[in-house]
Amino acid sequence: MTCPSLFRAFALSAVLCPLFAAVAPVGYRVQLDVVSEGFDGKTCWFHPRAGAIPGPVPTVVLTMQLLNLKRSDVFYPVASRVSSDLGVTWSPIIVHEDTLGRHRLDVAREEAICDFTPKWHAASGRLIGTGHTVFYQDDKLMPVRPRDSVWSVYDPATRTWTSWAKLAMPPEPKFASGGAGSTQRVDLPNGDILLPIYSKEIAGKVHFTTVVRCRFDGGKLTYVEHGTEHSVAIDRGLYEPSLAKFGGRFFLTMRNDQAAYIASGTDGLHFDPARKWTFDDGAELGSYNTQAHWVTHRDGLFLIYTRRAKDNENVIRHRAPLFIAQVDPERLVVLRATERVLVPNKGAQLGNFAVVDVNERETWVTTSEGMSPGNPAQYGSNGRVYAARIIWEKLNPVWNQH
Repeated sequence: MTCPSLFRAFALSAVLCPLFAAVAPVGYRVQLDVVSEGFDGKTCWFHPRAGAIPGPVPTVVLTMQLLNLKRSDVFYPVASRVSSDLGVTWSPIIVHEDTLGRHRLDVAREEAICDFTPKWHAASGRLIGTGHTVFYQDDKLMPVRPRDSVWSVYDPATRTWTSWAKLAMPPEPKFASGGAGSTQRVDLPNGDILLPIYSKEIAGKVHFTTVVRCRFDGGKLTYVEHGTEHSVAIDRGLYEPSLAKFGGRFFLTMRNDQAAYIASGTDGLHFDPARKWTFDDGAELGSYNTQAHWVTHRDGLFLIYTRRAKDNENVIRHRAPLFIAQVDPERLVVLRATERVLVPNKGAQLGNFAVVDVNERETWVTTSEGMSPGNPAQYGSNGRVYAARIIWEKLNPVWNQH
């Protein structure tokens, strides 16, 4: 039996299996803040995601959308609020109906955007949000529809966003229904943007994931090239990817209906074959049919995820609690002993979330209590929007370099 096989079979220490170095733990504490709460029984805030504008005290811009709880994936215009004191206080909510709202196509159909994620782009000094389009007919999701990646740029002086615009992709059928919804990007030192997307033909079922290298000239985002196309012939394939850079390598986590997948590579475009996420003892992670995202510190790589557990059968797709754990970047496994709860299970789904590096001391994970299906309130949910603040023991000097 080879040394790696021994490790997988018996979880032997690095002393017995010197091929793998031990992963040094990275210290932090968590402060769970409630940004807002309150439930009207009809809608709730969904996809709360923040971008941080650097400064002596960073400006944090939190975006989110109202979800219609009576229908499937029906979202209303992107809204935002701002904190200039590290989340102690927040500005009133501004709904960006004119620029990040719906476009009426005819008497019944509208085109809109959703799954929006803001992130600071250091090379241009702009906060850029990315997401994708969605089509509604009579305020219901159209089951067969095209899809495009979109972007928008924030103006801190007026606290507004530019009108969403589409990223032009190669005119190939496989890109006819592709978007960057709920993805986590990496910006390169030269300003190029590595934007993960997932795509398929309009009538297709199985998605593939890829990373698109884009260029931003201060006003327009353009396609340059894309890399490896990852998929599995299981249900809807691989989708909702998130990208991270750590230790000179790039890591891509991907959603599948039955399991979460991981791949790694050296340039952010080309990756080794994807494989299922597991713990370091060989057991499957148990995360499925929802998102996972990355937290990076100079000294460690972390995964944020939901999974099957012993006490979360009360939540759709086991989407609570929200966990954090350190990752072994060599073996591409989650270190079970480092797992802890970021946001507790109160009956509501927490699987639509995001990560923002606020400064060298703090990284935030923002999520909300998705108040459907069923009656999550019976377990204590109240439509809360959370900011789980990861406060590092050692400063994170690379916080703004990815």
